[in-house]
Amino acid sequence: MSLETYEKEVAHLGESRGVKDHDHDMIHDLSRRLDALWRYDQYIANAEGYEPIQAFWRKVKQQEKENIVELKKLLSEHIRIGDF
Repeated sequence: MSLETYEKEVAHLGESRGVKDHDHDMIHDLSRRLDALWRYDQYIANAEGYEPIQAFWRKVKQQEKENIVELKKLLSEHIRIGDF
């Protein structure tokens, strides 16, 4: 692909944004964290018989739950004040 063709293909990327960058970042990160959260139960099960590893995954899962709660509060407040 020539540079001219590439530049033509990407010339208009990002012109249509549904939300501000920081709003997109919060939504994207919330989605990523929610995806990770449901995996932790499997990680805990996979570590059966290895309590220190299970304890680590339980701790990480709890931290992620707390991060998700905080991020959801930030999103809710951002929406409530009309800056979304």
